Amino acid sequence: MHIQVSGKQIDLSDALKHRVNTHLGNLAERYFDTGLQAQVTFGKARSFFTCDINVKAGRGLVLRGEGEAADANAAFDDAAEHIAKRLRRYHKRVTSHARSTTRQELPERARSYVLQPIEEHETDATPSAPLTTEEETFATIIAEQPADIPVLSVGEAVMRLDLSGQNFLLFRNSASRHISLVYRRDDGNIGWLDTAPLDTPPA
Repeated sequence: MHIQVSGKQIDLSDALKHRVNTHLGNLAERYFDTGLQAQVTFGKARSFFTCDINVKAGRGLVLRGEGEAADANAAFDDAAEHIAKRLRRYHKRVTSHARSTTRQELPERARSYVLQPIEEHETDATPSAPLTTEEETFATIIAEQPADIPVLSVGEAVMRLDLSGQNFLLFRNSASRHISLVYRRDDGNIGWLDTAPLDTPPA
């Protein structure tokens, strides 16, 4: 397992780096057969240490854990426990996913954009020409990057959403072949938006 440990404006001891490598290495051996990549980043917010763990566990499968504590070791323990808890919940699915990577359908390619919101300006004394509808609603594109739309079952999509800690996941439903979206609701539940026709039963 390749593990990169870094700190944002803080120095990390060799003992802490060794502890991170040992702990994540043991976790990988328990749940995965193949080599993984992990990035662990420590930082400091106010009087607390923070730890952010990102583990790439196969095509499209990312595990993320965040921790915060009074010292760096405890922050790592908190973040690592978040990942371990999710792995215990999805143990069979995660190991099956990692071993069946070669049999998975390739994701569809798409593009992801970051839009800068329109800034409100004070009205000049002399009114300018009225804006068109397009000019009123258009936001400037400040970043563009490739994105994948994976082919998944709804259960697999929910698992990926939970493991990665993301707020939403766009995917193509492997059963209905329609585009779907799972997302994290404010009440803690997971929502599912399906684009299949209304008279089509859920897959």
